[in-house]
Amino acid sequence: MNEAWLAAAPSVLIAVGVILLPGAAVIAAGWGPRSVTAWLFAPAVSLAVVAVAATAAPLTGLRWSLLPVAIVTAGTAAVAFAVRRWVGRTEAPAPWTAPAPPSRRGAAPVAAAAGLVAAALAIGTQLGVVFGDPENISQTFDAIVHLNAVRLILDTGDASIFTVGSASDIDFYPNGWHSVVTLVAQLGGGGVALAVNAANIAIGAVAWPASALALSASVFAARPAALALTAALTTGFGAFPLMLLDFGVLYPNFTAYAVLPAGIAAAWLLLRTRGRDRLRTALLLVTVCAAIGISHPNAFLALYALTVAGIAWVLGAAAFTERTRAAVTVAAVTIPALALVGVGLWRVGRTNEEMSGWGAWQSTAQAFGEAALVAPRGYPITVTTALLLILGIVVVVRRPARWALAGIPFAAAALLFIVVSGLPVGTQIRDLLTNPWYNDSYRLAALLPIAAIPVAVLGALLLIDLLNRAARRARWTEPVRMGVVALAAAAAFSVAVGPNVTATMHAAQGAYRLDGSAALLTEDEQILLDRLDETLPADAVLIVNPWTGGSLAYALAGREVLELHVFGTRTDDEEYVDAHLADIDDDPRVCEAVDRLGAEYVLDFGSQNVFNSKNSGTERSGINDLEPSDRLVLVDAEGDDARLFRIEGC
Repeated sequence: MNEAWLAAAPSVLIAVGVILLPGAAVIAAGWGPRSVTAWLFAPAVSLAVVAVAATAAPLTGLRWSLLPVAIVTAGTAAVAFAVRRWVGRTEAPAPWTAPAPPSRRGAAPVAAAAGLVAAALAIGTQLGVVFGDPENISQTFDAIVHLNAVRLILDTGDASIFTVGSASDIDFYPNGWHSVVTLVAQLGGGGVALAVNAANIAIGAVAWPASALALSASVFAARPAALALTAALTTGFGAFPLMLLDFGVLYPNFTAYAVLPAGIAAAWLLLRTRGRDRLRTALLLVTVCAAIGISHPNAFLALYALTVAGIAWVLGAAAFTERTRAAVTVAAVTIPALALVGVGLWRVGRTNEEMSGWGAWQSTAQAFGEAALVAPRGYPITVTTALLLILGIVVVVRRPARWALAGIPFAAAALLFIVVSGLPVGTQIRDLLTNPWYNDSYRLAALLPIAAIPVAVLGALLLIDLLNRAARRARWTEPVRMGVVALAAAAAFSVAVGPNVTATMHAAQGAYRLDGSAALLTEDEQILLDRLDETLPADAVLIVNPWTGGSLAYALAGREVLELHVFGTRTDDEEYVDAHLADIDDDPRVCEAVDRLGAEYVLDFGSQNVFNSKNSGTERSGINDLEPSDRLVLVDAEGDDARLFRIEGC
């Protein structure tokens, strides 16, 4: 595995560059080199730039490549620079720097950089272990359409939301993840599977901890200890990012959630920014919202859910304490407006009954416990994170000043998880609150770490403050105290190998294992796909069963298939062939349909389907377990269930 990952390192580094460099250029133009907090928004800004460029490129006649990204980056950076010049000196200190003595302010950049590197290495290792091999794919249902969408973008040169949608026959689909992956495939020169895993490592190991650090910097004013502890805690929860790379697989939600903390951070900073700098911070918030929404709309709803009550609290408290006309007016206008926005979002974001029928996991009491300790799905707790969360909850309860920025978001995430995982299907409040997430417990479980980390950091800071007081009484020198704190922060990274994470990793490994029992694509089937360059002409059209992994011949071998996804729209001819191809020798209608479709080959991967269910994909049973005949000529085979047939005599 080490040699394989060493060979994959260039693709991973390219993915990191795609995630960092466009946003870094914009941040440099808009904020300059001094702001620790601003630089932590670089991945979120990069994602916005890349996704917008992907949809704008075809409108200007450009193929998808680095060129549209460079153009949008340059334009965005120019706007950021112009706003920076207009802002000049703010009327009040901006909330972007650490409230520390000058002698210690340099510690914040060091803590952020060192923490980000350590977190990236830890999470990158976790994901590498889960994936097993850089060419392994997720053996899950949604992997079919996502991988084929990547190939479609590479073939058409169009990464817009409309092209991604066409892979599953809908009008449009979020393209943030697909845009990044296709750039990695273009620049790295590897296959689709390698580009997918490289991009996922960059998103999970770089975008996620950087965005969490941005949130921590906004809540704790870039306090060095808070930054270091946040970096450690991003490695310590199985619910995110690991769980979303196991179930589904939910690549778009995973991408949007990775930068969701940056959206929360921008909202908090806007509340605290004064003077002309409000415009710059507002534009940052809009940009990050674009990254989140274009990656997955329900993540934008999550941003609203985790921040709206805190915003209302801050504005209401300001109106009550300041009693100025401006404060009262802002609260009186903004709070009702936010409520109306929420009603609109929940109406627009509703999903249909077929897609939102996911059931509860457990009892309400169990859901409370799992939410409080951020250990969903019955995975074991990590004692360190559990204790820090308990201490953090105590701090939040005792300090109302922490409610808006730390306590309320965690309470909101916990409420959504408790409702979706602990209340039965058909409960009115469950459908009202969690329907936009398909009533899916996995998607809402993944929000828990995002909201919980600031609370856990509060618990850790309480311990550090107690330690500092004891050190002062013992008359430890400043370097000794700082060294002890640094050691404590380093020790916090032990959560990366805690029981909660390791159990989740073990479960997720099964979704990427390539062997004879794999649900979507077995080892024999992969070998057969690898030989298609030798066994098929370049313009061959394949009849395939998406349920059994046959449609991945397009994503992984570049061969045209009739059906890209299970739920794609089928013509009458396709439906007839799917049901009756086995009868081709006796039913002349089959040959007539095959001729109209222009198909010449059939990929038969047996009857084993991605859900391991006898009731799934029965409408395509006519193309499973075929027998060689005069009209179905066996061209290639690997093992018992991976076979390629040529259709003759039609």
